[in-house]
Amino acid sequence: MNHTISDFIIRIKNAALARRKSVVLPYSGLTLAVGKVLVKEGFLESIKEVADGNKKSLQANILYEKLMPRFTEVIILSKPSLRKYARKTSATQLKGKGLGIIIVSTNQGVMTGREALQKGVGGELLFKIW
Repeated sequence: MNHTISDFIIRIKNAALARRKSVVLPYSGLTLAVGKVLVKEGFLESIKEVADGNKKSLQANILYEKLMPRFTEVIILSKPSLRKYARKTSATQLKGKGLGIIIVSTNQGVMTGREALQKGVGGELLFKIW
């Protein structure tokens, strides 16, 4: 597992396409923050920490609308071989074009691109989800 965010979001996408109600994911502080943003934006029902002895993991419950998952596609923007960053002034990169929400890791935490634009901060573009 080279990139925890890519692994995290693709596991959720695969579980949603397989019509699973919940999925167990590896724990890290960054993945927990991304999960909380996805809950706030309405893509996940809930996310919580699960302790199994010394090892922590995350359990995410996927949100469905009329037997269809709330999100159907994900594009990973920043990869270990090529990181993508956006300045606070680049509105088109932070908002994105068309449908979807861009998730950004900033120095003030993980947030959506629109929130980052409102707060006037830039950061690493993690992925786009719709």
